[in-house]
Parts: sequence; structure tokens; C-alpha cells
Amino acid sequence: MLRDKVDLVLVQDGDAAGPAGQLCDVHGIPMISTMMPWQAFTFGRGSTPDKGFPYSFHFFWGADDVLKNFFGIWNGQKTNKVLSTFYIDNPPGQAFADPNTGLPGGATANGYKEINTGFFKIATNDFSTQVSAMKAGGAQIVSGFAFANHFATFWKQAQQAGFKPELVTMAGPFLFPSAVQSMGDAGDGMGTEIWWTPNFPFKSSITGQSAKELAAEWEKSTGKQWTQPIGYGHALWETALAAIKGAADPKSRKALRDAIAGMKLDSIVGSINFKESPIKSIAVTPMVSGQWRKSKGGKFPYDLLITHNGTAPMIPVEADYKPMSALK
Repeated sequence: MLRDKVDLVLVQDGDAAGPAGQLCDVHGIPMISTMMPWQAFTFGRGSTPDKGFPYSFHFFWGADDVLKNFFGIWNGQKTNKVLSTFYIDNPPGQAFADPNTGLPGGATANGYKEINTGFFKIATNDFSTQVSAMKAGGAQIVSGFAFANHFATFWKQAQQAGFKPELVTMAGPFLFPSAVQSMGDAGDGMGTEIWWTPNFPFKSSITGQSAKELAAEWEKSTGKQWTQPIGYGHALWETALAAIKGAADPKSRKALRDAIAGMKLDSIVGSINFKESPIKSIAVTPMVSGQWRKSKGGKFPYDLLITHNGTAPMIPVEADYKPMSALK
């Protein structure tokens, strides 16, 4: 960055946002990042919502939005209200596991009993201890934060142990359709947070394309099913161009920083509003939740359907959430 005299840094990977932000703040280089819950970006770097950062900015939804959507789904289902959880030991996992603002706090507030099986290392491939605890506790709901490879291993071991929860609503593993397809028929009914889909009612500030048009272009050019990060990858460039256009001097780092801080942009993922955000250096974007279902005559094996929009009512619901037993 110093050698090439970089004026603006864009970060599309959540794990890289923290280290890159630290470098940018130290050297006075504006940065915009995305694809990580804002709590991990803010608290993970030792800041607070009222303090923020001098040069690094982030737009995404928060872990609290995921909780509202997840509990919104679960509260609409008939269960014994026993929730079992497990989490990767990394910043996003720690955010979801926070006893006050994460799933444990949400469980208490909503009257659920949580069977918290704790953190696991990213290289873990044995979840027998977690499965045993969940089954012994009579859990009918499984949640937490994991990657696709973790969940596939966990689910295989759960099936072998005869553990059959009614609701599986996880943060993390079902981001890509390939993760669900790799599970075969077992992928039907997996619940997830939803960053973005072709049915989001938003348009690109660069091209004017709707979310549906952007996804269709992707599928036509690649032959593959759309993925949720497409929207955020596009929106990252929207914020960059908006900052450059809005800066009094686009070659001035301070002017770019001020343009980002004052940004209020309608993008392909919805409103990106740093200007009016109560959380300094953060623009909270809308998110919903839903369920992967076997496709009925579609081009691809599974469709991701929006089933709950409690935190973003402007995004339409497409289907009712169904428990696992109702899908057999």
C-alpha cells in the first residue's frame, strides 16, 4: 500500500477486514470492507459503536439481526424450545456465542433452554461429543456458526447417532448452493441467514440492474447458480465509486474518508448509510432468513426461499418455514 501509494482499499473478505483495517488506520488510508457481522469488525478490533475507527469503514448486517430472524422463525414453530448450539472459535463465532448479545442471550430472552456445546477449532472433524450432548438434552433445534465442511461432518455424525432435530437454522455453512447440494437429499430444509438473493427489491447504483437481472447475468455467463456474495461484491464497488464521486478531491485520502463517512447510498444490497448510522464507521445493511428447499422444476437442485423478514419488511417473504419432519 505504501509503495504503490494506494488511495483507497476495498476488502471483500471478512477475515481480512480486521488486519487490513488496522494497517489503513495506522497509515491514514481509507478502507471499505464487507462480508462480516459488524460486531466482529468493531469489537474484534477493540473499539465500540460510539468510537469507531479513523479511516476504516465496514458495511454488513449484525449478529443481532441474525438472532432476530432466527428466533422469529423458531417462535413460529411448535417445539420443546430446547436449542442446541456449537461455534467455530473465530471472531464471527465468538460474536454469535456472546452470552449477552449472541445466541445465549437470545435464548434466555425468548424462553429457550440452550444446550451450548461450546467452541471448536477450525480443523475439527469429530463432532461426536456435540452430537451426544444435543441428543441427550432432547434438543429439537440446532444452531450456531460453522463452515460448510464442519456442518456436513456434523450432520453425517448426527444421522449416524440417530439425532433428528426438527429445525436446523445455522449461520455460515449454507451460504453457497454447492454446500447444500453436496449433502444430497439431506440438504432439504436447511435454514440460514440470507445476505442477498435475486428477489431482493434493490438496484445497482452503477448499472441500474435489479438484483434479479444481476443474478441472471451471472448464471448466463458462468452456467452456475447465483450466490449470495455476488450482491456484496458488486455493492463494494458501488461504495468505492460513490466515495470517489463524492470526495472534494478524489486523490486526497482525507477527502475520501470524509466522503465515505457521509455516504448514503441505495445499492444492490439495499441502503448503505454511513452518514446516519448510530454505529460509527458502520453501515448496517438489511438481511432476512430462509430455507433451502428442493427445487420444483427449476434449473438447479435447490432454491433458497425467504421465510422471515422481521428485520427487513421491505424484502418479500416467499414461503413458510417447514420443520424437517414435514419435508419427508
